[in-house]
Amino acid sequence: MTSLNPSTHKVVVTAVEGMCSLGLNSDEIWKNALQSKSGVKRLNERFQNEAGEFDYPIDFAGYIPSFSISDEILNEKEKPRFDLFIHYALHCAHSLLKKAQLESGVTYPAHRIGCILGVGMGGFPFIGENHAQFIQGKRARLNPFFIPSIIPNMAPGLIAMKLGLKGTNYSISSACASSGHAIEAGMNMIRSGQLDAIIVGGSEAIITKFTISGFHSMKALSRRDVAPDKASCPFDQDRDGFVMGEGTGLILLENEKLAKSRGAKALCELAGAGSSCDAYHTTTPHPESEGAIQSMKNALNDANIKPEEVDYINAHGTSTPRGDIGETIAIKNFFQKHAYDLNVSSTKSMTGHLLGAASGLESIFCIQSIINQVAPPTINLNNPSEECDLNYTPNVPVKRKIDIALNNSFGFGGTNSTLVFKRIKE
Repeated sequence: MTSLNPSTHKVVVTAVEGMCSLGLNSDEIWKNALQSKSGVKRLNERFQNEAGEFDYPIDFAGYIPSFSISDEILNEKEKPRFDLFIHYALHCAHSLLKKAQLESGVTYPAHRIGCILGVGMGGFPFIGENHAQFIQGKRARLNPFFIPSIIPNMAPGLIAMKLGLKGTNYSISSACASSGHAIEAGMNMIRSGQLDAIIVGGSEAIITKFTISGFHSMKALSRRDVAPDKASCPFDQDRDGFVMGEGTGLILLENEKLAKSRGAKALCELAGAGSSCDAYHTTTPHPESEGAIQSMKNALNDANIKPEEVDYINAHGTSTPRGDIGETIAIKNFFQKHAYDLNVSSTKSMTGHLLGAASGLESIFCIQSIINQVAPPTINLNNPSEECDLNYTPNVPVKRKIDIALNNSFGFGGTNSTLVFKRIKE
């Protein structure tokens, strides 16, 4: 296939795949979300093979309880060489291209298909395991695969090697906005005519004793351990911090005309993206939400969409006291009266916070909301905080018209990302 004039390139989503504590594929995740289920659970199973009791103040997270990657993707010799976030990313990428019926070198030339993934922190489980064995003298030298296993770009790199993708390939690390920025970068590669198709999104798997201790020391995590499945409660007056999650969210972007010519069905259009920086504080959002407002403004301007056309927002909504208020302020100030006509939800209430992979997974929720014309719920929202007075789709999904869906992701360092997904009308 030949490239088209860059000025004509519209970007569409032709397949999605994800895995998290709610399920091992995107359909299962969506089904469980519509049943208002929580994937947050005690960490006993995750740490049952480690020495000592897990007696940390926080002993719950939105983790994937058991997963073994197929021998078709990684053989038994290869599996121990790569960290869990790479396993998750490989599994989802392999499934994604199968769903799309896209084969590198056949559907498109291999150099016209790329992969850009957001990875916030990389291979912490592998780092912790090797560090402990090294300082305890159990290893004379480090595993020779130690460095390749932990670096963030090995997730898209190994996807390219296994699937034969020879186009643009790299990772982006911008904290909790990582996969949002990766999706924006991939969109621009297709818009400019440099690629015909690209796998974008993010992968993260850092639920370890070490990282839990780190976030706990920041007082960033929820301590509501009486009922772990209720600990993530965005916009509720009892929220006290986020719940860690893990997993992968990938979407396949294609040039609309080329996708149509190969007979692919577009799920929706990726109409635009925007980003900004608070330039204010390492972890706290700007008190007047300037960065979040600018990110949404930039995204809608890029998509040539008016604020009153937006129907649904998948919020960053981490369940932190200041973050949820800040995002609410941003939505109200930017959308004005229309803010109260929107359905907003935080699916982190069900999945936990996937950090660098959050926007990848939450983009899938946006895409599913457009396909199914349903806004997914914010569970555990029983007593909204006084400052949080929008329609956050409390506890149950809501059927409604959704032509335009936004995905917000805001990260440490004040970095912000907003994506705009648009229904394709027949």
